[in-house]
Amino acid sequence: MGKQWIKWVAVKNKPGLRYYTHQTRKHGVKFDRYYAVRFKVDGKLKSFGVGWLSDGIPEEVRKQDPELGFEDYCLKLLREYKANAKSGSGAQSPKEKRKLEEARRKAEQEEAERNDREAVTLKTFFEQDYLPIAKADKKFRSVEREEGLFRLWIDPIIGSMPMKDISPFDLERLKNSMAKEGQSPRSIEYCLAVIRQIFNTAKRLKRFTGENPTADVKFPKPDNQKMRFLTHEEAGLLLSALQGKSRDTHDMTLLALHCGLRQGEIVALQWQDVNLEKNTLTIRDAKAGSRIAFLTEQTKTMLEDRKVVKGDSDLVFPGRKGQMERISHTFWRTVEDLGFNRGITDPRLKVSFHTCRHTYASWLVEAGQDLYVVQKLLGHKTNQMTMRYSHVGENQFRSAVNALEKNLNKLEAGQVVNFPK
Repeated sequence: MGKQWIKWVAVKNKPGLRYYTHQTRKHGVKFDRYYAVRFKVDGKLKSFGVGWLSDGIPEEVRKQDPELGFEDYCLKLLREYKANAKSGSGAQSPKEKRKLEEARRKAEQEEAERNDREAVTLKTFFEQDYLPIAKADKKFRSVEREEGLFRLWIDPIIGSMPMKDISPFDLERLKNSMAKEGQSPRSIEYCLAVIRQIFNTAKRLKRFTGENPTADVKFPKPDNQKMRFLTHEEAGLLLSALQGKSRDTHDMTLLALHCGLRQGEIVALQWQDVNLEKNTLTIRDAKAGSRIAFLTEQTKTMLEDRKVVKGDSDLVFPGRKGQMERISHTFWRTVEDLGFNRGITDPRLKVSFHTCRHTYASWLVEAGQDLYVVQKLLGHKTNQMTMRYSHVGENQFRSAVNALEKNLNKLEAGQVVNFPK
């Protein structure tokens, strides 16, 4: 149909507003009108359609100004487009305005969805999202420990809070609460680490987009490194006592003492990991990655004897219901009977099963092995953990200084000293 453009005639003070009349479509008793606006900026004429009178004013505009008429709405747009065209910013046409409005609505929707996601409480996310992932990726004991920390300490203080509202101040309250109840710095550190992992998981799953509140909280730095290691005589007493009580506990302790294996590595050991021809064990998926451990004659003989009666299990140390979860209480009762921890209250100085691995490393250093070699045999990712054993080799350093002093004394006495090249 043809369009006949005419100026607004009824109200002369509305320049720039135009419309054409539909030939058939009615709006009430009158024919419908399509309105457009036009204006000049820098000598250039701009003309944009606004819409049909029958479509009315957009609802969001109507809510803001219920008394606004359609023609005044058109003029309002004209002034807006003209001002934007002069300034070079904002929507300069209905098309641009629709794009900006769509972008705004999309941003508002995304913000609303984000707020809905982050309105979820820490407890809800922990139970519904974090725990299933942790159970699939982590060891049973680790998940059990995290559940216990959440139930006892995290949940009572911040569990019911939306994740987006949890601040570093709330975590400081948690730290103080644990400290007042006599929890160790290590427990507090572990508790904060669990919270950090929860928020990191939420961010990875796009369930949380804010800053991790643990980033601005100072973690305790506990000194909980084991300082106790067994002498060769003590290790002999322990193995002899265990031999008469539990073959499994004796053999697991022997592996820890002679090969430096962790408890978890021992209970997970399978016969496919044992190479008696090369005298090696393949330690798969350890903390710092897989590695090779080397057998002593005693451990080799022990494994040969176990292989003869290994049964159908793939595990070297099968439990009654599959893989063992932890060392038998026989170990702890034997340590108690031998009096290794009698009168000792500091956990760092007490004998535990991990003391056996610590003893293995200490024996290596005492035998003159380089700390780098010890690091690789223990499976430490960096030398930071291995450096704790440097004090064990003090006798070597002392001997070196004594040798230097001896040669210096000879020089002072006028003797000729031949230093080795």
